[in-house]
Order: sequence, then C-alpha cells, then structure tokens
Amino acid sequence: MKRNQLISIRRHVSTFALVLTFLLLNTQTHATDTLNRLETLVATLQAGPLKQKLQSCLGNPLVSSDFSIGHRGAPLTYPEHTREGYIAAHQMGAGAIECDVTFTKDKELVCRHSQCDLHSSTNILETPLAASCSVPPDMNSRQPFRRAQCCTSDITLAEFKSLKGRQDKSNKKAKTLEEFYAGTQASTNTAGIEFGELLSHKESIELFDSLGVGMVPELKKPQVSMPFDGFTQQQYATAIVKDYIDSGINPQQVKLQSFNLDDVHFWLENFPEFGQNAVWLDGRYTDGGFNHKKEKTWKPDMEELYTSGVSTIAPPLWMLLARNETGEIVPSHYANSATEAGLDLVAWTLERSGSLKSGGGWYYQTIGKSIKDDGDLFRVLDVLAHKVQVEAVFSDWPASSTFFANCFGLD
Repeated sequence: MKRNQLISIRRHVSTFALVLTFLLLNTQTHATDTLNRLETLVATLQAGPLKQKLQSCLGNPLVSSDFSIGHRGAPLTYPEHTREGYIAAHQMGAGAIECDVTFTKDKELVCRHSQCDLHSSTNILETPLAASCSVPPDMNSRQPFRRAQCCTSDITLAEFKSLKGRQDKSNKKAKTLEEFYAGTQASTNTAGIEFGELLSHKESIELFDSLGVGMVPELKKPQVSMPFDGFTQQQYATAIVKDYIDSGINPQQVKLQSFNLDDVHFWLENFPEFGQNAVWLDGRYTDGGFNHKKEKTWKPDMEELYTSGVSTIAPPLWMLLARNETGEIVPSHYANSATEAGLDLVAWTLERSGSLKSGGGWYYQTIGKSIKDDGDLFRVLDVLAHKVQVEAVFSDWPASSTFFANCFGLD
C-alpha cells in the first residue's frame, strides 16, 4: 500500500475517533435539548391540522434528510464553522452541511463565513496574531474595536489552525476586549461550548465524508483585491473543486455555491460533473430597482438562467413567499416563475432572525404581517415544502427542518 493511502486511512480513523467521542459525550443531552425546543416551537403554532400533524411526530428520532442543510453548521447553539458545530448539525439530521470557503495568506482554503470576520468569530484578538490583522484594534482610540478587521488572508493556514472559533457576536463600541466579546455566549448557546475547532476546507471534506452527509461549499467573495499575490478568481474557483477531486469525492455529493454567476458558469464549462449541480445564490435583491413581484426587474431572467446551464438557484426565503388578500402565506411570483422556467429552488435561512414574535425581521420581510410567533417557522416550511416545492432549506438549527421533513416523509 502506498504511503499516501496509509496517511489517508490514518486520517479517516482519527476523524472517526474524534466524531465518535463527541457523539458519545453529547448525544443524550443534545437529544433532550432538541426535543424540548421542538416541543416549544410546536406549542406556539396556531391550532389546526399542521399543529396536530407535528404534535403527532414529537418524540420521534431525527432521521437524516436532504431537505435539511446545516447553515455554517448549527450556529444558533454552536460556534459556526467548527468541528463541533458540524457534528451537531449531523446529530440534528442535516443531510448536507455547508462550509463557506475562503483563503489564507498562503492560498490555502478554509471554512469561514467571511474572509474578514476573524476578529468577531474567533479568539484572534486574544492572541499575538492580532498584530497581523489588516486593521488591528486601536487601543489609543475611544472605541478601539470599531474598525478592527482580521482576515484569513492576513495569516497562514498554520496560524489559522491555531485559533479557536466562537459565536460571531461582538460589541464594536466596546472599550475593552472583554466588553468586545461580551454577548458571545448568547442565550441561544445552550450547547455550553464557547470555543470550537476551526477547519480547513480539506478537513471539512474529510469530516463530512466520515459523517456520510452531502457537502455544500460556498465560494465566498474575496474581500481583498484579486488577483491576490497572483491568485486569480478562476484559480480560486478551481482550487475548491480540486480539493474534492483529490479527496476522491463523488461529484453527486457536492453542491458548489456562489453569489458570483461567473463562478457557476466557470464550473459548468471546466468541471461539468460538478457544475451541473452548482447552485447560484441569488443576490439580485441588492440590485437597484429589483422587485420580486416584477419579472422585468430580474436580470438575467429565469429563462436566461436555465438556458445558460444553471439548474438551481437559492434566494433568501422572503423572495419565495408572499401574502394573498386574506393574509395567507403563498408562493411569490418569483418562486412560480423560477419553477416554470425549470429551475430548482433552495431557500435560506431559517433560525437567523431571532424571535419571530415581531414579524421575523429581514428574512420574513414579505410576510411579516402574517408572522406572530416562533412556531410560525413551521407554517413557512409548510409553504416552502408543499407549495413552492423547494429542494432544501438552510437552517442555523437544522433540527427544525429535519423534524418537519421527517414528519411529512420528505427525502
């Protein structure tokens, strides 16, 4: 047996051992907390057939569902993009898990939601690496952390791996580091895990493969000028695919994502076995004049996307939903137009708006007047699954979407 094969086997054995240890230590507590939260959510749902159906499913074990995607892992209760958060998403039945992909100073790929969020999502400011940040804290300022910015491209992979992940919460108006990180242990962090292990993209592939889940990597928009030290956008888009090829991953297990439509077209042309499953994250809501009710404001339109080879688009969930004259939540014109053009749909993101008691905020902006309590997320899921017919839903706490999918027999 070749040396690199032995190394690969040893890595898989090591990863499996770490996963098994985590599961054995956390399964019972995790299951109890999950059931308690699901019971609370269902209890706040208005009376009717949907509530009755969901009540009948409470207590059933969560079974992995492709309908449920772990968004950054399970960041409602765990530090995002950490080994611990990814494993928790798997425990919650996520059939696929996301690694947002960006790059380090030595052009290695790592999992982080933004290239420049290390100051708020890791402990870098507590380490000597704070001096390497693009914009270190200015301790002579009245608000030393207001403009602080630390990027993965400021440090090497080895330095990145020396850091610890934490929930991405901070106070930019703080005067001390302790105040800056105050609130990191949010009330939602019932897992009791303040820090987590950061992973490279390759390590995430190894972990996800060992868990048997689908892989949903997003190529994040660089926050540094490209090319970066000779590293071009196309080389960046190639590197993410190469990691899967080198790891021997079946392209059918991978759904590449990008907000950059050029990335999707690049994958279609150069890596068609991966490109045919790629997802365009639809950020057209940022375009001036965009209106989810008026097709002529969408550039390109749905038919153009489909004929260009794009198979799946993923907008924020508010773009897929509308209210009819009686206040009922229904599919939007945008959703119907995408389906009519032959496009598959994925929605993002559940559990990112805090309490839904005041309308749900940004993610529910088109249906806010119909949102009254936290349990209404199941009404939203009901429309997304059965009327919009989305393929999957991203969630910060994937147990909710898994529970719903299991209860209704969704794949």
